[in-house]
Amino acid sequence: MEVQALLITFREALEALLIIGIITSYLKRVNHREYTKYVWLGAALAVAASVGVAILFQVVLTGFAAMASEIYLKIGIMLVSTLLLTQMVFWMAEHSQHIKKSVEGKMDQFITAGNVVGMVIHSFLVVLREGVETVFFFAAITHGNIGAALQGWGAATGMAIAALVSYFFFKGTMRIPLKTFFKVTGAFIVLIAAGLLVQAISMMQDIGLIGSVMPHVYDLTWLLPEHPIDYEHYLRDHGVAPIFSGEVGVFLKALFGYSSMPSLEEMIAYIGYFVVIYLLVTSRQGQKNSKEHPSAAALKEKTKGIL
Repeated sequence: MEVQALLITFREALEALLIIGIITSYLKRVNHREYTKYVWLGAALAVAASVGVAILFQVVLTGFAAMASEIYLKIGIMLVSTLLLTQMVFWMAEHSQHIKKSVEGKMDQFITAGNVVGMVIHSFLVVLREGVETVFFFAAITHGNIGAALQGWGAATGMAIAALVSYFFFKGTMRIPLKTFFKVTGAFIVLIAAGLLVQAISMMQDIGLIGSVMPHVYDLTWLLPEHPIDYEHYLRDHGVAPIFSGEVGVFLKALFGYSSMPSLEEMIAYIGYFVVIYLLVTSRQGQKNSKEHPSAAALKEKTKGIL
């Protein structure tokens, strides 16, 4: 859980800090530092609002638990988080190159109109979006215990790393192409999303919401049990300890959705998820290349009238 919290917090916090940093740097460059305080005001209000969302979300989760419906909410959160994480990765991959230009253009409009309220609202929405997404993802990876994720070392470490990276980035001591940077971190986020999807399917099968053609395709408990309890049970029943500790299994399950005894549906969903991601990536790349390099047929059509 902590590693998941670190990666998610790092990614979300860095995105917010980069955009706020682009805004404040631009305001300084065009000699309008007086507006900087309004940008930070919006960001601070968004952080406070995000904490409020976390509290509200926890109250809702507690309410569902009291009605014995918590498991259904958890499954829903996991499935929605999978979609949000996937969408976030694709959105950043597509827009990371143009974020700076887009943000600066919006600031120009606010400065020209003297729209201080607009600046506050813009920075507020930028940070709030990341905050709400973080709360939602924390609810997914902790199965509803948002406070545990917020209090753990993962969230704090992710925030600290994001702050350091953004600081050195704007100081000019770290030169990393944003597109490449978000592609690398996006790969880890995709793995987390796939893990959440598989865990949601596993939970649905546990409560009988969906069935299974083959409940256990294979059993790797002898090699790597997914929980310390499975480790103890295997040792008790076979008199031989598994090769790896159950703690390693817990870590891999939390991070990537590892299962020592996956069902056929879990395997299909896991592999299918990456197949879909691959097809989406290649499709978008093909569309991008066709726009940048028109085909010979298109060029011929364009020059037909000339020739």
